[in-house]
Amino acid sequence: MSSISDRVRSLIDQSGLSLHDFADQADLDADQLTECLSGTSPFSSVDLAVIADEFHVSMDWLLTGSEPPLAVAARTTTGKAAEALTAARDYVARRAGLDRLGYPQPWRPVSPKVQSGNGYAAQGEALAKSALRAVEHQGRSVSQDALPELIEAVFGADVAVEPLGDGFDGLAAMGQGAKLILLSTASNPARQRFTLAHELGHLLADDDQDVHLDRDIFDRAQKSDPSEQRANAFASAFLLPEHPLLEAVSAVKLTRENFATLCCDFMVSPETLAYRLLKLRVIDNGACDHYKHMTVREAAAVASRTEELDRRAAASEKKRLPGLLARDTRAAYKAGKATLRPYASLLGVDVDDLRDQLAAEQDNGGAA
Repeated sequence: MSSISDRVRSLIDQSGLSLHDFADQADLDADQLTECLSGTSPFSSVDLAVIADEFHVSMDWLLTGSEPPLAVAARTTTGKAAEALTAARDYVARRAGLDRLGYPQPWRPVSPKVQSGNGYAAQGEALAKSALRAVEHQGRSVSQDALPELIEAVFGADVAVEPLGDGFDGLAAMGQGAKLILLSTASNPARQRFTLAHELGHLLADDDQDVHLDRDIFDRAQKSDPSEQRANAFASAFLLPEHPLLEAVSAVKLTRENFATLCCDFMVSPETLAYRLLKLRVIDNGACDHYKHMTVREAAAVASRTEELDRRAAASEKKRLPGLLARDTRAAYKAGKATLRPYASLLGVDVDDLRDQLAAEQDNGGAA
């Protein structure tokens, strides 16, 4: 398939639709599509973006015939990881289309760059300090703000949560101009939060270009990988910043109750907190072994904050669309650079219903 027209024709054949029905499903004019297929008129970037979105292919494939590595991985992987990769492929392809329309990913990396001369854990901690400075510079707080929204606002990476169930924690996808973190819904909000910070560490360190897949971030075999050591060190130092943590510890005697309270305050697991306090030499190995076996729910019960944990758990079990992607998809439609169909498809709603909703919003003064 040497041309864009050839590839679009192949999609029509694979869909089993007539040309007219294919055009109708993609919200395109059938006569205009015929002219594009014959070479009389070129395909516009908007037309290609709509076709890519509706028929689940990448813009790169439509334009060049080559599949990006993320698409290949999605096609060749099985199980929950395949579902995650397929979702990530779709989000990345959408961003690639938006990039061509003038809406690039607003990615903001931090300094310093990871230095190979230091140990991997030290690299992760240094990267976390830089990331925390960026957070502070924007007047935000890792322990007080919702972490997905914070990461999108400060670093410009999209964060999505998909209902994938057990057997998969998260992935970091990099490519086609996109920076994406995709998590599985989870009943353990502390684990999901650590996974989110872990994947941010992979993005900031430029680990495994294209896609870094984490089926189980706490798997012992995985922890031997240098990039995993760095991402874990980053997540620990990012979620438990040294100075605020030491200040909180110094204000109280470290009893079981106060340890549990710290877990709830910083929204981390007892194991994560215990190892961080050991690293900072606040506790010894014996105390670390004692505290790390407490569960997240036990800590919430000891701190009398079970209801708070239940609210957080309910939130961590909800699907979440990539916030920046949704914002820019809507903006492209509002600017007349794209049809409404990609935005409706992203939201998972009927395009006519969405058109009516947006019209009602405009009548009410443009409320979101």
